[in-house]
Amino acid sequence: MSAQTVNAVLLSLPITGMTCAACARNVERALNKAEGVQAAEVNLATERAQVHYDPHKADLKAIIGRIEGAGYGVATASITLPISGMTCAACARNVERALMRPEGVLDVQVSLASERATVTYIPGLAKRRDLVRAVEAAGYGVIDTTQASNATDAERQAREAEIQRQERLVWIGALFTVPLTILSMTRHVMHLDGFAFLMDAFPWLMEDYWLFIFGLLATPVMVIVGRQYVVGAYKAVRNGAANMDVLVALGSGAAYVYGLVVLAGIVFGFSEVVGKDDYFESAAVILTLITLGKLLEARAKGRTSDAIRKLMSLAPPTALLLRDGQEEEVAADEVLVGDWVVVKPGARVPVDGVVLEGRSTVDESMLTGESMPVDKAIGSKVIGGTINQQGRLIVEATHVGAETALAHVIRLVEQAQGSKAPVQRVADAVSGVFVPVVVALSLLTLLGWLFIGQLPLPNAIMHAIAVMVIACPCALGLATPTAVMVGTGLGAERGVLFKNSAALETSHKLQTIILDKTGTITQGRPSVTDVLPVPGQDEAELLRLAASAERASEHPLALAIVQAAQARGLALVPSQQFENVVGRGVRATLEGETVLVGSPGFLRDEGMSLDDLQAQIEALQGAARTVIAVARAGQALGLIGVADAVKPSSAQAIARLRELGLSVVMLTGDNAQTAWAVARTVGIERVVAEVLPSGKAEAVKALQAEGQRVGMVGDGVNDAAALAQADVGLAIGTGTDIAMEAADVTLISGDLHGVARAIALSRATMRTIYQNLFWAFIYNVILIPVAMMGALIPMFSAAAMAFSSFFVVTNSLRLRNRQVG
Repeated sequence: MSAQTVNAVLLSLPITGMTCAACARNVERALNKAEGVQAAEVNLATERAQVHYDPHKADLKAIIGRIEGAGYGVATASITLPISGMTCAACARNVERALMRPEGVLDVQVSLASERATVTYIPGLAKRRDLVRAVEAAGYGVIDTTQASNATDAERQAREAEIQRQERLVWIGALFTVPLTILSMTRHVMHLDGFAFLMDAFPWLMEDYWLFIFGLLATPVMVIVGRQYVVGAYKAVRNGAANMDVLVALGSGAAYVYGLVVLAGIVFGFSEVVGKDDYFESAAVILTLITLGKLLEARAKGRTSDAIRKLMSLAPPTALLLRDGQEEEVAADEVLVGDWVVVKPGARVPVDGVVLEGRSTVDESMLTGESMPVDKAIGSKVIGGTINQQGRLIVEATHVGAETALAHVIRLVEQAQGSKAPVQRVADAVSGVFVPVVVALSLLTLLGWLFIGQLPLPNAIMHAIAVMVIACPCALGLATPTAVMVGTGLGAERGVLFKNSAALETSHKLQTIILDKTGTITQGRPSVTDVLPVPGQDEAELLRLAASAERASEHPLALAIVQAAQARGLALVPSQQFENVVGRGVRATLEGETVLVGSPGFLRDEGMSLDDLQAQIEALQGAARTVIAVARAGQALGLIGVADAVKPSSAQAIARLRELGLSVVMLTGDNAQTAWAVARTVGIERVVAEVLPSGKAEAVKALQAEGQRVGMVGDGVNDAAALAQADVGLAIGTGTDIAMEAADVTLISGDLHGVARAIALSRATMRTIYQNLFWAFIYNVILIPVAMMGALIPMFSAAAMAFSSFFVVTNSLRLRNRQVG
């Protein structure tokens, strides 16, 4: 190795996008120009870059940025780890920091609500065992699902085992805490006015030996129930962090240790200094109540993932294959693409496929949110997980296993639930300093009451403990992710898939919705309605020429013309030359003559006169027809009218969007007259017409320039740029046809009602998040000062802390009962 690279770190990166030696040189040059990189070599055959860099001057993300800036990429992978031992937002931050330490990790997102960490890393640089060790070194655990046949079941069993453990701890705590609290509180109140009768009734309770009994009752709670908090606090502090366990351990530990000091005072004769108020019951009650709160929170958090479990249960475990005329039951994961599957009435469809035989209706509501069953016949597509209601179907499998629409839905929901919403940044920032600030406030409370309030030491300690125990970072950490989990799960049940939490959050801010006409407002299946030749021309000849020219085009209007000609049995001729003028029409050479087929504007630009046809053009456009003009050898031959029927639900769905206060705009490549005819039918008051596919993104930009937050609704095929430009892109499609990763929001049903559902659900979810954050902040802002002023005893503080996070989770669960869309 050269002297130049003696102190350098060697990095081996898998490069994507290289196709030739010039690519390898480009990547090499880009890397060598990066600050901190001392030497870089790129091997085209292995598609890897060997980079020597100084870690003090450059980091992995900067190096990858240079590669991407040169137009190439670095192969990455993602892994989701089920984490155990997290109790609050500070824990989630600790796990994030720990997982960022191994070499090769690019991004980490930890969800406290789902108790999962999603790690993006470079394969080969980071391995699962490295990530697990990092988590364990930080004092947390990773549930081992590698040996299980079903990772989801293994994780669920581990979570259920943890809930059962917390239940046992609560019962153990209650067994000792209830008698301890009754006896100890009775002893405390005997000194108060109005309770002297207790002194007469139970004089023996004032004997000093009872303090030793109280200590004996508190010790099992401290050792058995409190152990998890002490261990958690130790691991957090050891790693230079602080979490809820630190507060609980300090609060309960201080009360318990002071009780031991009181016992020592009795034994060694310095009770007049420390007094005889033991507060063992405070330690026991704090631990028992907070553990009860953790139990209730864990149970409620389990219910936030009900939707994902429901989706997973849709896939049937077995399938009925048809082989050599015989039906054979096999495991669903054994079905291969091309296999024939028998679906009996009442059975779930095991895979995505196409109907080969039979007729039936299929209930797709569990995926699309639409309650009406869908008719299926030969050639119809079916989705895995849906229910065949009537007839027997034979289906050819087209997508199986992880490639089915249901598997994509589950993946997308998990991805959204594991992502962080932008609104969570505030809570994360606060939780990062929360525990140290609370400890400082607790210490300030102790000193204030001792030296300014002139209280005895036992009373000052109790006020300090109350401050530590009342503070709750858990509610802050759970406020956003629990609502996101419920909201995204509810959306999936109703045919609305949010790609991530940011899309869910941004959707509630939308002011304008742009609807692409074809396939969104209309059916997307145009058909020829009119064939109008000029005088002296034959109608069949006009259609034959147009279809022959359009046969090489894949445009929906071209397909409609070809199908109309074929339906009439017309013999089409091949074109000698063909040119597709995007968004305008086609130019072809047929039988030695040039034929033009396209919009009237296209033919006028090519020098054709359409004056004699203008009245017919306007009549067709006024009837919401798309007009196709046809010319041969420089002469106009006639017009063809094509109509794309409006979806029955479009008008009602658009009215619902307007009820939600949204402005609705229609975007189309059609001429203005045809566009307005459709717009009037569905109640749209603003139209942007005659837009080429390449200009759709510019139309979105224009509305954004007006200060509008814009949502773009399209099919994700020819409007990808517009979907990406919009503040929120909503892809609308049906079942297996839809590209679920193509947009911020995916509407499975193909119905415009899904747009209103998505926005209403986003608004409801964000309302819940704001309520949760308000509660989490106000709770701490109000009750911490109240505790500092001495108005709360530790037991009440513990009860408030225990139920604050439970309140947040329960409030999020209320979303499931909301009617959206």
